Amino acid sequence: MIVSWNWLKQYVPLEMSAQELAQRLTMAGLNHEGTTEVEGDLAIELEVTSNRPDCLGHLGIAREVAALWDLKLQVPTAQVNESGPRVQTLTSVQVECPKLCPLYTARVVRGVRVGPSPAWLRRRLRTVGISSVNNVVDVTNYVMLECGQPLHAFDLARLDQRRIVVRQARPGETLLAINHRTYTLEPWMCVIADASRPVGIGGVMGGAETEVSEQTTELLIEAAWFDPVTIRNTARRLNLHSPSSYRFERGVDPHWVDWASRRCCELIVEVAGGEVAQGVIAVGTVPPPPQPILLRWSQIPRILGIEVPRETVLSILSRLGLKPQEQGDRVQVQVPSWRRDLQREADLVEEVARLYGYDKIPEDAPVPLAPVPQQPREEVICRVQQVLTAAGFHEALTPSVVDQNQWQWWHPWTSLDPLCTQTPVLGRAQLLRQTLLPSLLSCYATNEKLGNESIELFELARVYLPQPGSLPQEPLVLALVSQREYATVLGILQALVKRITGKGRLEIRPSGQVVFSQHSAQLWLEGELLGYLGQVAPEAAKALEVRQVPVVAELRMEVLLDQAQLVPQYRPVPETPAVRYDINYVVPVEVTWAQLEQVVLRAAGELIERVQYRETYQNQSLARDGKKKILFSLWFRDPQRTLTHEQTHRLKAQIDQAAQEAFGAQLG
Repeated sequence: MIVSWNWLKQYVPLEMSAQELAQRLTMAGLNHEGTTEVEGDLAIELEVTSNRPDCLGHLGIAREVAALWDLKLQVPTAQVNESGPRVQTLTSVQVECPKLCPLYTARVVRGVRVGPSPAWLRRRLRTVGISSVNNVVDVTNYVMLECGQPLHAFDLARLDQRRIVVRQARPGETLLAINHRTYTLEPWMCVIADASRPVGIGGVMGGAETEVSEQTTELLIEAAWFDPVTIRNTARRLNLHSPSSYRFERGVDPHWVDWASRRCCELIVEVAGGEVAQGVIAVGTVPPPPQPILLRWSQIPRILGIEVPRETVLSILSRLGLKPQEQGDRVQVQVPSWRRDLQREADLVEEVARLYGYDKIPEDAPVPLAPVPQQPREEVICRVQQVLTAAGFHEALTPSVVDQNQWQWWHPWTSLDPLCTQTPVLGRAQLLRQTLLPSLLSCYATNEKLGNESIELFELARVYLPQPGSLPQEPLVLALVSQREYATVLGILQALVKRITGKGRLEIRPSGQVVFSQHSAQLWLEGELLGYLGQVAPEAAKALEVRQVPVVAELRMEVLLDQAQLVPQYRPVPETPAVRYDINYVVPVEVTWAQLEQVVLRAAGELIERVQYRETYQNQSLARDGKKKILFSLWFRDPQRTLTHEQTHRLKAQIDQAAQEAFGAQLG
């Protein structure tokens, strides 16, 4: 932001030197980049951070100067002498996309004489690096640089049916902008149109076909408030950045839209003549002012480490336009509309420190700190990250949208209709993901193409599940993709569940998911569906351009959160020995280890300590009979006494009988 010294003096008396001004503004957060002399004026360049769009105009800088030096601020009244017919008889405005343009105002000035700007206006613009075009365009630039609100002037006679329609672009529409380049518009972009065609890219740049020329006699003055995200995405997609888009991206003050419109008309009449039609067309609403914020007196020394006199604090808040009201041990302030960065108590403490002077805070000022314990949710997430990192996984961060190809394969996973964003994200399609796996597999494929040998990835993020008639659900999900074997990944998940729940045991059930190949399982935890585990089907892997078919899993974090046992539980070291049996059952080929494990656990009773799967074996003879062998180990232990041979033999016999009754199992 380049500020003119002479221009700044119009709003606040500058009794200090330019060097002192630059130094004080730097200490207050507006870093001084340099000062240049321009035709008897000073061009002061300041770095304005993205959270201070109010300082993207001379009035905003003047407010800072007035607050720092306790000076009186003089804001132009922007009074317009309106005459002639009402503006509604001369033009009309229709807003079809209120989310992209919450507020649009239009005024009409008739009988203007377009020509060169007066010397004072040209000089002001040259000082801040803006070339003069004509008196009308120069006024719109002047007002933007004065208050930070961009404006645009249309040649009203060139608008088809003399009307404005604010809408989204239609497929295939193009616009010849005032920089004489043609841009292809996309349907999510906000355009300013007349009755038949686009005449401007909302908040970015106007069109050449309706720009002001020497033949123009009627003006439509646009002052609006556009959605910052849409403006930013539009400017980036078209590679078309302007002073207007720069300000709209950071957020203009909607409460000053009408002031800027009146100020623009006032100056146009002054430099180009004409008359302003009566009234204004305003479509949309101005949001209510921000809620008051309470500042506790005790928080100032706690955060800053020093005491600041109350009268000084009240003076600082008043100079900032916050209208402080003391309420015992605290003070309530009303945040002005242009300071949208002030949202909480700590922001007010920062304002006090900024104007009081950071140099008055000693480097060794004691600031008391208190550790904040992690919430259960944070602890569970931390344990998930610890376990998976220890197992050799790397955490990934992927976009929340997927393209049509990814959606095609993973839509059956949820069987829900897609949710679409209004604007593209990172240049991708607009489909919000309902599972993390396509995004994670895309990351896996990228690493594979780059020749990375070990690709073990996990991600913790939200998915978006539509609900008819209400906002979508956004559950937290854990997904992982691995080059390891199915059984290894299952073991890692079992270790993860044990780390979080203490004693939770995963139950494996067939899932039948179409995006998986022969390895497909539902994971259940204490009667609740936790998630899915499986190996990606080869055809799905081919469509996603994955060469080595990985094993993937996705877990619902709310199940882990509900069953988390985060307090360490004491368990005494067993003093009695365990008795181990290695068992080899011949069972039908359709019997799964998960089914057999459940039968074994139920039959063994309380003395079973552990069951561990070993392997599954099948030869030609077993295959002909539709059989296979499952080898596993189990351990018995009584914490009170040593088990006898008769006791363990009886327990094993119970297990053999239960397996035989359930599956016709025979000892191999």
